[in-house]
Amino acid sequence: MYIVAIGWLYVTVLMALTESSVVAGLLTLLFYGLLPTALLLWLFGGPVRRRRARMADPSSPSSGDDQAPDR
Repeated sequence: MYIVAIGWLYVTVLMALTESSVVAGLLTLLFYGLLPTALLLWLFGGPVRRRRARMADPSSPSSGDDQAPDR
């Protein structure tokens, strides 16, 4: 996933460098590069964040480790 983000940022930096003004280059970099990449990484990073939060919380049972109650 990170290689796709790095490649996309590389392409948008090259696009920004070819713009006719500095303002257009910065806006191109921001709206075509940084914001979509941040959204992509945030959306696809959700399952990892939930897994880390579940493992950090000792009161929640981890997946597949359900123990039978003692009788």
